[in-house]
Amino acid sequence: MLNYLAVDLGATSGRTVLASFDGERVTMREFTRFDNPQMPLGGHIFWNLPHLYNEILRALRQVKTEGLEIKSIGIDTWGCDFAFFGADGQLLSLPYCYRDPHTDGAMEHYFAERMSQQQVYERTGIQFMPFNSLFQLDTLRRNGCVALQHAAKILFIPDALIYMLTGEAVCEYTVASTSQMLNPSTGDLDTDLLATIGLTRQHFGRLVQPGECVGTISEQVQAATQLGAIPVIAVAAHDTASAVAAVPAEDDRFAYLSCGTWSLLGVESPTPIINADSYAENFTNEGGLDHTTRFLKNITGLWIYEQCRKEWQSTAADIPSDVNALNALCLQSSCDSLIAPDDPRFAHPASMTAAICDYLRETGQSLPETPADYVRVIFRSLSFRYREVVEVLRRLTPVDIQRLHVIGGGSRNEYLMQFTADALQMPVIAGPQEGTALGNALIQVRASGLVDSLTAMRRIIRNSITLKTFLPQ
Repeated sequence: MLNYLAVDLGATSGRTVLASFDGERVTMREFTRFDNPQMPLGGHIFWNLPHLYNEILRALRQVKTEGLEIKSIGIDTWGCDFAFFGADGQLLSLPYCYRDPHTDGAMEHYFAERMSQQQVYERTGIQFMPFNSLFQLDTLRRNGCVALQHAAKILFIPDALIYMLTGEAVCEYTVASTSQMLNPSTGDLDTDLLATIGLTRQHFGRLVQPGECVGTISEQVQAATQLGAIPVIAVAAHDTASAVAAVPAEDDRFAYLSCGTWSLLGVESPTPIINADSYAENFTNEGGLDHTTRFLKNITGLWIYEQCRKEWQSTAADIPSDVNALNALCLQSSCDSLIAPDDPRFAHPASMTAAICDYLRETGQSLPETPADYVRVIFRSLSFRYREVVEVLRRLTPVDIQRLHVIGGGSRNEYLMQFTADALQMPVIAGPQEGTALGNALIQVRASGLVDSLTAMRRIIRNSITLKTFLPQ
């Protein structure tokens, strides 16, 4: 039995997972779990990168305490965000969080002053969102960010943690592809785009593909954890890329939905799809395993639900504390109002319930009166949005979509899954819920030479998990 440590960091919490592989199946054990709260500080919102680094060290110390041997470590995180390091290798500032509102209006500034929107899409094929790295960096430049001015290296979050662990500055392909700075035609960061924001290719690490060993933990980390020189693998460092690698599909007639705080809905394509139609629909081309393209749409997902739940927990004593019981409230409502989940008002409102009511009031729909109404509105609205996106995928791609594979934590939400099957009128296959960590681990297994293809990885996943299918009613 061979062990691998998957570090899986999300935008609200993080964990490490011990994956054990016996040649046919992989078993997963949550090793450590920790919060990853956004830090409001000095008028901005940051990530506590040293905290995440220390949590990785804590997991490695537990490896030593339990007397385990691990073959390698892999790290995946959310996309777009980055950290600045000085010429001496030190972290210059806390990384900005993509939900910091300082990028409100950032795209309009960039297109007016730097390069046209159409030119940017032709170079990157990436969906336009104000927090994409290109617009974050342009915002920081306009605002005179001192850390950016002095940065010798700009590393995306998983690459930054690899650098802190190994001293190796790399730029992993799948996470770089989320930045709106990578040109899929060249397979590297676009130097003309970088020049528009005053940067060069040298500001970033060397490009690496998923599955490449980038180094071993440093002597300092070895001393701090009492472990040896464990290899660090650049997995598909964007969490969705690792999750899509874990889709347990048997053929290519499927769409996937990575369902969590964000909903990422798309298909696998052997090549980027960058044309007038994909531009008009604002679809994205992100990097995947084996040089595939994740042609997808970013949809505001269960973030809306999570923010409502936080409000209810602080104001309504009679709300179920158990998330499954809260989900089930949707069956007690007949409210058929719908919101557009991607409306900008849902990005970071002071009150999510108020934002929902504002939208419904403006569109002439009935307002929710109870938490049950809100839950039903959110779940049905997401399912209808998924249907819209699948219809566009069928028009823009040659994929014969016969089913939807749902991966991630949202796959456990049987009510949302059933709403989605009903809306799409096709089977929804839920699982694995731990898709990101599973994909992370299996890329490490593959890097060690025990698996030779994505097809073989998916066969192992089907051997290792139980799936649940929801049929339209």
